[in-house]
Amino acid sequence: MTQATGSHGAPMYGFVGLGVMGQPMALNLARAGTPLVVWNRTPARAEALRAAGARVAASVEEVFAHASVVIVMLVDETVTDAVLGRGGPQFAKLVAGRVVVSMGSTAPEYARGLAADIEAAGGRFVEAPVSGSRRPAEAGELVAMLGGDPDTVAQVRPLLAPMCRETVHCGPAGSGVLMKLAVNLYLDTTLAALAEAVHFAQRQGLDLETFRAVVDSGQLGSGITRVKVPMLAAHDFTVQAATSDAYANTRLIADAARAARIATPLLDLSSELYGESVRLGNARLDMSSVLTAIEARTDAAAPPPSTD
Repeated sequence: MTQATGSHGAPMYGFVGLGVMGQPMALNLARAGTPLVVWNRTPARAEALRAAGARVAASVEEVFAHASVVIVMLVDETVTDAVLGRGGPQFAKLVAGRVVVSMGSTAPEYARGLAADIEAAGGRFVEAPVSGSRRPAEAGELVAMLGGDPDTVAQVRPLLAPMCRETVHCGPAGSGVLMKLAVNLYLDTTLAALAEAVHFAQRQGLDLETFRAVVDSGQLGSGITRVKVPMLAAHDFTVQAATSDAYANTRLIADAARAARIATPLLDLSSELYGESVRLGNARLDMSSVLTAIEARTDAAAPPPSTD
């Protein structure tokens, strides 16, 4: 199989999955001059990459035909298996002789199983789930948690530089996604608490701009508060990280915790709230829509208006 090269004879790299996170990540690669071939299930999402100089493939098979390293950034495990043809004859044809870099959030046992299947087919595997939402993805400021063979991780690391300000090797396959779950436990519970604090301040009649200024001037100020407090105050749930994805992540964390007999009381309460927000119709809105679930609980607990 002949591998295509970029304009300067460099090998091409593949990127599969151009969603909310994948598209800005791939754009950072293309804008950095990485010879790139891309594919997405919804073709319109690839047009921005075409404009940035990437080659747009007609199929996932075309990506693997032209790339020695393929980044996969798909929504979940089911879609990843379907796109790669895992379990069928297409799978080995795609991955043999290739390095597959999985950057999505999955269960640790799934990552270990995928790694084993890719290696059995003659390929190599690195997991590289990232911490950060759409804005850090656009800015190239994600943090990647790598799992896999040290030599393969060392090969992949330079490729990730235009997308990630930090890349941390966490151990063998499964370690990266476990680290991501630990980080997401902190993130998901923190955002739910921040939404509850904004709700409390608002219902107490406090000025939310003053609330934001006080939080950001103290030790609790962070990138999350600077981005999310204005969104929460304005009920602006423009998606940075979708509520349905946050809810799915809480379930992944809970499953891993239960398997290890670990208590997660704050996570469990937060997961309930994200699930309630999804059921309120906010699945594809930003995860800060968890605020609406808290508001709904307050409204349901309020006494009926007096008829006197």
